[in-house]
This record gives sequence, structure tokens and C-alpha cells, in this order.
Amino acid sequence: MGFWIFMLIIDLLIPVTMIGYGRSFWKKAPKEINAVYGYRTSMSMKNRDTWVFAHNYFGKLWFISGMILLPISVIPMLCIIGRTENVVGTVGGVVCFVQMIPLTGVIIPTEIALKRHFDKNGYRRK
Repeated sequence: MGFWIFMLIIDLLIPVTMIGYGRSFWKKAPKEINAVYGYRTSMSMKNRDTWVFAHNYFGKLWFISGMILLPISVIPMLCIIGRTENVVGTVGGVVCFVQMIPLTGVIIPTEIALKRHFDKNGYRRK
């Protein structure tokens, strides 16, 4: 049971992180463009306008994805209470792998939105 609790906590880390940081970025982008914290791509770091737009867009997607992932992560773990450590470890690992898809996948629509709203120099399209 201890290993199951450990895996449940591990499987909740990604959705909870996505919800927390997603809400934070959605509501307020980091004040300064930096290479350490936030959504950092060459397009998002062009200027303050692209920086704020990217964080708002990315944050909203991360928040929504995290909210969807939360029950998707808990349900399989509830189905394997009392199973062997091998089963718990395998299911927990699969859940973590599945979580990685939206965790990184939201980069693609964010970059598409940036290119749709801004030119290559970071100026808003008319």
C-alpha cells in the first residue's frame, strides 16, 4: 500500500504543476523576459507583447490540460489498489508517460498562435 501511495503522489505531480503554473501564467506572465523562468522560445521572447501573449495562451492550455489530466491520472490508480508492486509501478509509469504528451504538446498550438498573431519580428499582425 505504501508503494501505491507513493506512485499516486508521483502521478499527481504533473497535473497539479500544470494547474498551478498554468493558472499563474494565464493570469500574469513573469514581469521580465528571462532565460530561466516561464515559457521560453525564440518567438515568445521577441518582446513584451509576445511574452505576455505566449504566457496567457500557454497558461490557459496548461491549466485546462492539467484539470483534464487530474481524473485521468487518479482513476487508473484507484483501479489497482492492493495489486502487486509490479502492477502499480507499470500502471504508474504508463500514467506518467501519458501525462508527458499534453505537458509538452501544448507547445505546438502556442507556437502556431504566436505565428498567427505576430510576424517573425514580433510585431502584431494587422
